[in-house]
Amino acid sequence: MRKAHHLKIKLGGALILFLVLVAILAPIFPLQNPDKGNLAQELNGLSSQHLLGQDDEGRDVLSRLVYGTRVSLLIGFATVAISMTLGTAIGLVSGFFGGRLDQIFIFVSDVFLAFPSILLIIAIAAFVPPSILNIIFVLSFVGWVSYARIARGQALMIKNMEYIQASRVLGFSKRRILTQHIFPNALGPLIVNGTLSLAGVIIAESTLSFLGIGVPSGVPSWGNMLEAGVAYLLVAPHLSIFPGLVIMITVLAFNFFGDGVRDYYDVKA
Repeated sequence: MRKAHHLKIKLGGALILFLVLVAILAPIFPLQNPDKGNLAQELNGLSSQHLLGQDDEGRDVLSRLVYGTRVSLLIGFATVAISMTLGTAIGLVSGFFGGRLDQIFIFVSDVFLAFPSILLIIAIAAFVPPSILNIIFVLSFVGWVSYARIARGQALMIKNMEYIQASRVLGFSKRRILTQHIFPNALGPLIVNGTLSLAGVIIAESTLSFLGIGVPSGVPSWGNMLEAGVAYLLVAPHLSIFPGLVIMITVLAFNFFGDGVRDYYDVKA
């Protein structure tokens, strides 16, 4: 079983590393301008000059896919970082101190969880101007709840352990106990949730862009490319096939990595 865990982590990690390198090195690749089109060559198929063809405005599909990687990974990592930071802080404080604060947190989180997350994301995104920052805000606003629930559960479990009781007897401050004893021991499940959530964030961003309420249409984005290709599925299927494949591979990579990390932290595995 341990070998299977390492295989998932290595395979998923290798794919993620490749995507990160593509995103970072995109400007130095010998690619055509992703925003420069040629209407005389619109919907052209695969060729030596355009390896993955051209879109409805004559722009190079490969270039737009590569630069779309930067958009998707930026939104994914930024959203997870913000959601995890905010949710972990709220959940640990709620679980550690309990009382009225914990009751308020339970009520607020139940309200968020009462709605399907994707519908809540779409509803909020529809009322803000399309932009990368707004998408990160919307996804983080909805995504913090899962981290907070996990952090709260870990705090409730850990705060009653013997070494925490010993820390209280020794006169350690609540802040020290929370930050130096409870937080490090609660970090494993939060990391697992973060790695698995990255795939969901990328799908959510692509969904919003596909619906026209995500990344602005002029910005290279996998969701925007899918939306633009729908009208040409019969005459130029490459416009939708390649963005769809890239999204599938990216989500698969994060799921592999997340599953491997989850199995690694599972002492029963």
